Amino acid sequence: MEEEAGVAMDNNKSTSPKPNAINSLKLTKMGSVSSKDKRVYKIVLTGGPCGGKTTGQSRLCTFFENLGWKVFRVPETATVLLSGGVKFSDLTEKEDPPTPTTYVYKDLPFAAPEHSIIDLTASCPRCLAKAASKPNGSEAYKFQENLIRTMVQIENTYFELGNSSTRNCLIICDRGVMDASAYISKDKWEKMMAGNKWNPVEMRDNRYNQILHLVSAANGAEDFYSTEDHACRSEGVELARELDYKSAAAWVGHPYFDVIDNSTNFETKMNRMIESVCQKLGIDIGDRLQATSRKLKYLIATLPPDSEFPPFQDFDVVHHYLQSAGPKVQARLRKRGQKNHWSYIHTQRRPNVHGQARIEVKTQLTHRDYMNLLAQRDDAHFTIYKKRRCFLINNQYFQLDIYREPGHPRCKGLVLLETYSSLTGDALKNCMPKFLNIVKEVTGDPDYSMFNLSLKEDWSTTKKYCRPTSHARGATNGVTSTPPLVLNGQ
Repeated sequence: MEEEAGVAMDNNKSTSPKPNAINSLKLTKMGSVSSKDKRVYKIVLTGGPCGGKTTGQSRLCTFFENLGWKVFRVPETATVLLSGGVKFSDLTEKEDPPTPTTYVYKDLPFAAPEHSIIDLTASCPRCLAKAASKPNGSEAYKFQENLIRTMVQIENTYFELGNSSTRNCLIICDRGVMDASAYISKDKWEKMMAGNKWNPVEMRDNRYNQILHLVSAANGAEDFYSTEDHACRSEGVELARELDYKSAAAWVGHPYFDVIDNSTNFETKMNRMIESVCQKLGIDIGDRLQATSRKLKYLIATLPPDSEFPPFQDFDVVHHYLQSAGPKVQARLRKRGQKNHWSYIHTQRRPNVHGQARIEVKTQLTHRDYMNLLAQRDDAHFTIYKKRRCFLINNQYFQLDIYREPGHPRCKGLVLLETYSSLTGDALKNCMPKFLNIVKEVTGDPDYSMFNLSLKEDWSTTKKYCRPTSHARGATNGVTSTPPLVLNGQ
């Protein structure tokens, strides 16, 4: 979430980058593009029951096909395999199945749909994952492991098709690899990851460009929650909320994770989903979809103890600003990782285009590309070191940036909270983390711009200090500015 207005993601990894040659990609009238300009963008649709994933796939497909893109829809691997006759009960034969009189799903560490106590032939991915968590569930565990391997191979097949396409290509995955972690115990998931030499940075952050979590209707739109139109869904509202939270928590830490909640009607929810993808791609949608979400930034007084946070993921983040082609263009590198596993991004900020806020074009890099581009470091800027903490609370995804030394003294002890939201007023205030002491909102304040914070020269004497235009300050993504949010009695 670093200083984004509109964000364009380019995941094509160049093997021989040229200085200042990472440009935006343009679509021709007939949809075909040159190999140099072609884009392959991989997204995951996830979420709890009755969140709109099926409709969302269809809407995204229609929208992008109308733009001339090729769209591939990767099926949910668990459904594909389990529809072949696998029954979770067959994988746990050593244990007598529970009966309706003794089965209480809340007593289990990992919830399963109620149909598992009635229909022992059900082929439900969540039932399978729950079975794999049992002490004698070795067969279910092995099947779950093979299921993930199969998912990776199926996805890779579609990814290769996207790479060989002559058109820009959107690949929509019906759930992704990390969804499996939502329904098995942490120790078994870590055992599975270690046994296959998988790591979260590769499987979560580098594999997919964007994650879209469509919140279940059971959370915020209960009147519309239904199990009638899904052959393998019988969750009650309370259980559906729990499954929805687990599904979201599995993806906490991904750099481009968007939660599409039920704060609007369903039609607007679908538009917000499409809008989110278009923003990340840098596609100018004009007034076809009403812009709703904006980036918000807050100054935090002090960092509370870890025990006060909900489940979180911590990352080491390093930023280098690069020499740019002109005074209105900013370019930087980002290295982001856990346990010495890294992802690399090149970002270029461009001036206002067509009256919209500035666009950020992001390009995923290989380690080799990253090392080559480091030669273009701008000596006028300090390297920025941060610990980035990602967490989910109240259906809102937050990133907390904790600045580290070495750096300019102005960054010492600095803690900034960032999120994207379409909410305003009391609705926004109620979803903010209550355990954080928020000093003030600093959205659009140039004193909290990472570009300015990293400058070596004093702000009072440097000519490089970047001041936002009146259009950009206090508004992002073309959304009209709203009064700053006041919290904690400020």
